[in-house]
Amino acid sequence: MINGQQTRRVKGRTFTWDADNEMYECRGAIYYDDEHDEMPEPELWEAALILEKELNDEGFSAEAQHSEKGWVEVSLL
Repeated sequence: MINGQQTRRVKGRTFTWDADNEMYECRGAIYYDDEHDEMPEPELWEAALILEKELNDEGFSAEAQHSEKGWVEVSLL
């Protein structure tokens, strides 16, 4: 958890701290691109990019990523 924040809310999305992996995560809907590959929900991805910027502005090194089943993570590097 960063600065005592177990959760961070961005654009109506709540990202929860995962201490084992040192990241904030949030799950959204599953979307598919034209090649039928999974992709993050557009609004959730936008929120993750904003959180990434906020964390970087606070002096952390953070990176937004997405995985399967609608999960989006903002990891500390």
